[in-house]
Amino acid sequence: MRTITINVPGNPQAQKRHRHTKRGSYIHTYDPCSNDKNVFLFKTLAEKKPDKLILGPIKMTLIFHMPRSKSHYRTGKFSGILKDSAPNTHSSKPDIDNLQKFVLDSLNGVYFKDDAQVYMIIASKWYSEEPCTLIEMEYDTIKNDSK
Repeated sequence: MRTITINVPGNPQAQKRHRHTKRGSYIHTYDPCSNDKNVFLFKTLAEKKPDKLILGPIKMTLIFHMPRSKSHYRTGKFSGILKDSAPNTHSSKPDIDNLQKFVLDSLNGVYFKDDAQVYMIIASKWYSEEPCTLIEMEYDTIKNDSK
């Protein structure tokens, strides 16, 4: 098994719903995240891009480190110190499936041919002092696309 591990610094992004506009008698559909995906992809991911697309099955692990809320910290003389009651697991918005979809759509066509190749995803959301997205892809080999 081969492994690609990537750390993308910054707040994890969630996939937004596609938008529709009407121009005359035509309906135009667009992805409001397309610019965010390009920034996400070229910020860190393009550096580790394989020479050839991964064409086999992929196991993916995604760990989203979310920024902490101000309410997690103490105030006054102890400001900046985390409260004992501050949670470690992130259980509010954005939804984990939308975070996963954003990553998969960003990597689609750049790291692998199609996100349908992903047969297993292990994902989690945690609070962190340094927000980032950790991506690990495990696959057998990179096959040459003969089509």
